[in-house]
Amino acid sequence: MRGAEHHTAERIKEVRKHEWTDFILLFIFGMLVSVGAYMLGVWLKKKTGWAILNPLLVAIIVVIAFLSVFHIEYKEYNRGAVYLGYFLTPATVCLAIPLYKQLELLRQHLIAVASAIVAGVAGSVGSIYVMCRFFQLEHTHYVTLLPKSITTAIGMGVSEEAGGIVTLTVISIIITGILGNIIADWLFQIFKIEEPIAKGLALGTAAHAIGTAKALELGEIEGAMSSLSIAVAGLLTVVVVPLMSGLI
Repeated sequence: MRGAEHHTAERIKEVRKHEWTDFILLFIFGMLVSVGAYMLGVWLKKKTGWAILNPLLVAIIVVIAFLSVFHIEYKEYNRGAVYLGYFLTPATVCLAIPLYKQLELLRQHLIAVASAIVAGVAGSVGSIYVMCRFFQLEHTHYVTLLPKSITTAIGMGVSEEAGGIVTLTVISIIITGILGNIIADWLFQIFKIEEPIAKGLALGTAAHAIGTAKALELGEIEGAMSSLSIAVAGLLTVVVVPLMSGLI
């Protein structure tokens, strides 16, 4: 009897060992593919200087191509890559560092900054309302798109709470951020926007963390204002979405 129990215990240990080994391999695989694809995007962006070669956009395309070529199911890849998502929240919190360095500048322009962020959130939510009315979208799609201009870490929770489709919310957030990152310089030139504070607020409010990455490239002030916009716009959207969600 004891021999059978000992054999069972050893078998359980062996199974757990294999499961742990599989977990480590999947984790390493997911991280290598994801980070490697992103670093390739960073290299291409630096090499060419083309705005269209946004590192995140390049990474998405490369990962999709890699999985398709080698016939790897997404769920297998995601079992390891999913842990990258845990870095979203601390990465967003770290954006407070450049803001802390520009506190005095923020105090001097507090009213203008607050007005710009409120206007940005109102413009984002209002444009989604108009678009959904025009295309006669259903309530589910409407609330799915409402958090498109805030960071993923906040947007997922807002969408789920409002009854939206979280997966589509994440896609809309990524597309919004990448598009904002790509066309920012072009829009600033067209509208002759030269004030660093205005550039940072526009990028952070409209294009969240991906826009902030662009703002940090432009300068320290732009990065600080964009970091502030992410946090405040996210909080405002959390409040506004429940109020707006009942309109459609």
